[in-house]
Amino acid sequence: MAARAGAKVAPTPNPSNHSIQPYTTLHNPIQPYTTHIMKQIFILLPLLALTFVGCNPTPQNNEPMNNEVINAIMARRSIRQYHATPVARDTMMQIMTCGINAANGQNKQSWEVRIIDNPATMQQVQDLMVTGNPALQPDMVRGCMRGAPVMTFIARDLGYDFSAYDCGLLAGNMMLAAQSLGVGSICLGSPVRFINDAQNSAEILALLGFSDNYELCLCVGFGYANEAPAAKPRDINKVQFVD
Repeated sequence: MAARAGAKVAPTPNPSNHSIQPYTTLHNPIQPYTTHIMKQIFILLPLLALTFVGCNPTPQNNEPMNNEVINAIMARRSIRQYHATPVARDTMMQIMTCGINAANGQNKQSWEVRIIDNPATMQQVQDLMVTGNPALQPDMVRGCMRGAPVMTFIARDLGYDFSAYDCGLLAGNMMLAAQSLGVGSICLGSPVRFINDAQNSAEILALLGFSDNYELCLCVGFGYANEAPAAKPRDINKVQFVD
């Protein structure tokens, strides 16, 4: 169609007359908000991670966690069947070093420990226990040590009224240290009764050689486990906070 006379005709755009801005210099109205959001995300991610860890401080359903001490506590079992393989004395000294580093009242270290790992000496103690308890079945007396190839006898200082608690803490450390080293353990009270109440108690205690004014109060057996007992249920409801 011909242009009307006198009308102004718009010039035809010529691409060559326009400069094209590079992509990186184009204005993006969303960019400031995107940058702000990304900064907030980078700030919040570490906080969310800490929140997740804080909400899950302990393993659920006895699942292992990345804490060797807690894993040893949760994995420890009382072992009642052992291989005959003896526990090396170097290993036992590691266990005992952990034991004597237990918390104890006023650092009195109100314990003494005697270790029997010689089968002949173990047999001698068991024979004396059987002789000193004629009213009891010999097999029951002999079996009270559960076949552990190493037996520790722990005595408390009668001059300190909290020494029994110290000995318990000592034994706890010993058993957890053993667990961490792949050694099974069991805490026993029957041998204590069969020795302290035996008619020949003085003879057995003389063999163990505790100092004067010390009383046998606890035994802990050690060895390599020949069983893998499951964990027994524990009642967390016995633990309560007092507000």
